[in-house]
Amino acid sequence: MENEQLTDIKQLEGAIEAILFAAGHPIEYSKLGETLGLTPRDTKQLVGHLSERWNADTTRGIMLLTFDDSCQLCTRESYLPYIREALGIKRGGNLSASSLEVLAIAAYNQPVTRAFIDTVRGVDSAYAVGSLLDKELLAPVGRLDAPGRPMLYGTTDKFLRVFGLSSLSELPEADSVLAAVDALANQGENDGDNTDGENNGDDSE
Repeated sequence: MENEQLTDIKQLEGAIEAILFAAGHPIEYSKLGETLGLTPRDTKQLVGHLSERWNADTTRGIMLLTFDDSCQLCTRESYLPYIREALGIKRGGNLSASSLEVLAIAAYNQPVTRAFIDTVRGVDSAYAVGSLLDKELLAPVGRLDAPGRPMLYGTTDKFLRVFGLSSLSELPEADSVLAAVDALANQGENDGDNTDGENNGDDSE
């Protein structure tokens, strides 16, 4: 049975909200348009207007994020402490301090090689990079035009979604982020936290 064609703007917006809420992940404008009988361009425009209204009210717990080819509903960052407490989520989720440090270095300097990350951090970052690739927060974006043609890495659309960003231009100042990550890493070391099993070159045991 085919869906009834919606023509009223409010109904179309309601359908978009329902689809995004039920999905829990980004939906491409082309898919939304196909479902609602709209062109991708008209769908993106409609979602843009909807996003402006949703995001203008900073007391809302939900935001509508828009990307180049898709959109997604997500929770507002200011309410994360309440979400963590209610759902028993540990601060930082499944990312260790070292993974967050690698992610910050990549985000502000991309595209980057693993050697560049290792040089900035002063330790082998293979495990952290691999973990971020598995979590789809980093992805290969090409190869450096240099001897050996090392792989270049960059952040992904999932990275933007996880951190509530529409684009990399919304990243906060690098110095403040890297300082916070460095403090978190130092706290982990003081607490005896295992930071991804990395080796800083000290062979003493």
